Amino acid sequence: MKQSAQVDLLKEMLTMIDAGTAPDTGRIVKNPTSSYVCKERAQREWETMFENHPQVMGLSGDLPEPGSFMTNNDLGIPILATRDKAGTFHAFVNACRHRGALLTEDERGKKHRFVCPFHAWTFADDGRLLGIREPKMFGEIDKSCHGLVELPSAEKYGLLVVHPQVDGVVDIDALLGDLGPELESWDLGRARYLGGSPLEKNLNWKIANDTFGENYHFHTLHRDKLNNLFHGDATAYKEYGRNHRLAVASRYLDVLREQPEEKWNATDAGIVVYHLFPNIQIALFNRVVSLFRIYPNRQEVGRSLTRISHYEAQHIGSEAADEAIKLDAESLYSTDMSTRVEFNLDTQMELVNSTLEHEDYYMGEKSQQAASSGRVEHFIFGRNEPALHHFHQNYCDALGLPPLEEYRAAG
Repeated sequence: MKQSAQVDLLKEMLTMIDAGTAPDTGRIVKNPTSSYVCKERAQREWETMFENHPQVMGLSGDLPEPGSFMTNNDLGIPILATRDKAGTFHAFVNACRHRGALLTEDERGKKHRFVCPFHAWTFADDGRLLGIREPKMFGEIDKSCHGLVELPSAEKYGLLVVHPQVDGVVDIDALLGDLGPELESWDLGRARYLGGSPLEKNLNWKIANDTFGENYHFHTLHRDKLNNLFHGDATAYKEYGRNHRLAVASRYLDVLREQPEEKWNATDAGIVVYHLFPNIQIALFNRVVSLFRIYPNRQEVGRSLTRISHYEAQHIGSEAADEAIKLDAESLYSTDMSTRVEFNLDTQMELVNSTLEHEDYYMGEKSQQAASSGRVEHFIFGRNEPALHHFHQNYCDALGLPPLEEYRAAG
């Protein structure tokens, strides 16, 4: 994001902080809880938003050099993503063309050749069939026609995007719309993969998605840590077609406001979060980019999987703010001074993971129980929760459903 745009973003949040206001959609809406429990609806979601929709598989840093690979099994098919010797990103069905065995069960690694563990057929990282064992005994095979099944894929703005269907289309600019130039300005392709973890919980994937859509809950649910690091309620929000961006102000913004504007940086003084419809969240804060990929469980409507990946991004943020932010966060991370730990990238990632699992998703599981009970007809999205309005209205539009009904107080 251009520095001038970051200044505007921070000024917008400062105005809210000083005035004690929040973003305002102008209305309250009702979201039927059937959205979180209906099996027929879940099947339509899967077909429309996952099986037949381009999927962000990761950032460029997941495949940092030629020979890098990673696998994914969350979309109903085994996927092998590679970066070939020329540096080009590919996505294949992770299946040998002989008898369909997985070429690799490793989540990630580096190799230019993949040897099938079943019969030793060998494939290059660009998908070509290089050779088969004992070709004279097996019989003649046209190797040019039996390379790995390739899936449509593209790499742009630091995003790795794959379509699960062989005849699908990947157009990243069409997916991002007006958001493309802004994502490009962050240069996410320079982010270095640090590590990741899965988080499988008893909550529908949309409830998992909703937890990223508002900071109205910071004062209460996160009162012990995040509420002391961030300003609740003040949220700069903007829509980009079906995607949106929200930014949450950190307490460091109170310090930054006294500095010259040329020193202002949005990721020093807050978290900038991008939602890419339907299931992706990208968060930028203090030298770290975190990617959250949220998937439904196809067998259980009330269960989902979140893949969390963290990346180091030294070019995002400023050195001047690092120490102040770390000291402030460190003091909150361990209130016992005798056991105080250094707040580094590892503890920053752990804070994100543990907060999401033990606070946000814990509460989300309770919401799922309420929805599954059949006794609660709808949830309510307030005027100060524009991202929830936006996601669910686009969700309804994607499935050809009526828009959310406006809530009106009795009398």
